[in-house]
Amino acid sequence: MDYSKATEFEDFNTILKGIISYLKEQGGKTTLDANQEAIIAEVVSFVDAQARLKRKLLQIGISLSAEKSIDNLLEMIVSEAMDFTNADGGTLYVMSPDEQSLSFKIIRNRSLRVNKGGRGGEPLAFPPVPLYKADGTRNMQNVSAYVALTGETRNFPDVYAIEGFDFQGTKNYDKNNGYRSRSMLVTPLRNHEREIIGVLQLINAGDGSGNVIQFSPDYQYLIESLASQAAIAVTNTTLIAELKELLDSFVKVIATTIDEKSPYTGGHIRRVAELTLGIARELCNSEDRKWEDFALTPYESEELKTAAWMHDVGKITTPEHVVDKSAKLETIYDRVHTVIMRIEVLKRDIEIKHLKERAGLEAAHGGGALSTLQSLDEEFTGHIRELDDDIEFLKTANIGGEFISDDKIERINRIASYKIIANGTEQPILTGEEVINLCIRRGTLTDKERKIIENHAAMTYKILSQLPWPKKMKNIPTYAGQHHEKLDGTGYPNRTPAEKLSLQSRIMAIADIFEALSAADRPYRPGKKLSECVKIIGFMAKDKHVDKELVDFLITSGIAVRYAKQEMKEYQLDNFVYEGKEYVVL
Repeated sequence: MDYSKATEFEDFNTILKGIISYLKEQGGKTTLDANQEAIIAEVVSFVDAQARLKRKLLQIGISLSAEKSIDNLLEMIVSEAMDFTNADGGTLYVMSPDEQSLSFKIIRNRSLRVNKGGRGGEPLAFPPVPLYKADGTRNMQNVSAYVALTGETRNFPDVYAIEGFDFQGTKNYDKNNGYRSRSMLVTPLRNHEREIIGVLQLINAGDGSGNVIQFSPDYQYLIESLASQAAIAVTNTTLIAELKELLDSFVKVIATTIDEKSPYTGGHIRRVAELTLGIARELCNSEDRKWEDFALTPYESEELKTAAWMHDVGKITTPEHVVDKSAKLETIYDRVHTVIMRIEVLKRDIEIKHLKERAGLEAAHGGGALSTLQSLDEEFTGHIRELDDDIEFLKTANIGGEFISDDKIERINRIASYKIIANGTEQPILTGEEVINLCIRRGTLTDKERKIIENHAAMTYKILSQLPWPKKMKNIPTYAGQHHEKLDGTGYPNRTPAEKLSLQSRIMAIADIFEALSAADRPYRPGKKLSECVKIIGFMAKDKHVDKELVDFLITSGIAVRYAKQEMKEYQLDNFVYEGKEYVVL
């Protein structure tokens, strides 16, 4: 009896019960004779075999769905299909992105011990199979190309006896390797959109006794089912990989855009991200018992990496004139030039007044006013020299590279008292807002501007928390938004105390500070030497602004030195002492 069609039904037990009921009704009795018993045994044997195949197919489907590596997945497809059909060989082709050819990905042959492609396999050097000829017509003579183009499965009992296909390549391979290819099953791999993404080719099905047989129709049906599952698994895994690559690229594009927003912080985000991941990886590999409980899964590493790349995304909302403020009087442009112009106007007015007074004296007294004229000239020259000195002083004060002391603030206020006449109105040399900016004690930002800058951390959290992050990446907004928090609770934006700061957030905070200290691209100061960076971050650790154990690890593990050699300028590299131990860099 032929039960092959039974594979199309869901429940084999229902079929079996129906047959038994039918036989009993036909005989009009409750027991079965020997012939009927034999029929039942045959059915039971067939059903059992089909159930085992079905379970095996389901197990393969589960395995395919669980595999995350494309290479592992492709190899699994070939090996499972060979095991399933007791085939001696298998080849997997993958469709090229332009759908013009099939590329060899996996080749296996048990008899010849061939293992090419996949995990640990020998490199594949076979040229791709073209789907179209030079004249643009379809390549229907190659069986793999034929299956890829038509979507039809082909099942041959003996490839040497088949006409219509060119198996010369197969015959040449057999001749060179002392092999004989007979039966062949070639089936397409279709994804959920019915697109063909590859071709699976099996060679020489075995009967279990060493004989080569044709691939049975039952196995063909099951292999087609397996190929369909495999194609969907490949598509899903590929899609996940592509989405991950897209997310990574998008994150880096955003980070690059933020860095490019300011000509003075180019590369900052990349350096912070790399240093953050470098510290985290070294902690995971550390043999120090202090860090034995710290370990990051691949997902957690990806989460931290993305958070580091996105830690300054809030700067998108920060006005450019604040982000780019390289001088105290800078807004859209550096207003120090406007101040200098006013002083030049004042110098002109003083000169005009001087010339008028001199001309009047000469007219009134002639040569008898020589001493008075000389005194007047000296007063004028001294006044102009004083104003020129004021210009140079303001230029230096405007840079913000040094601390502004009380006596310098007093001088700024004195300069602010100078007046000029413009458009018939008396105006001060320095406006009140300009005085406030020039009197900034350190750096170039006013308190108001610093709050605007600091708001980027809150905006980072706000922006990132609105994105639908996967469950395994849910901490990204928190890690990124806490990179300016301090252990003593004085950081920003939320003054988060130490007990609420994760180790990941603490790592990123240290990476951000160390990068900022060592950066040589700030216009208002030269890059600090490595010894200065280590000294400052050491003080910050003692003041409980950052995690001292992590700072110790940054220095003692050699991470700081390696980072310095890679990212800092040559003039910044020097030897240093930390916690009583000397570290030789040069």
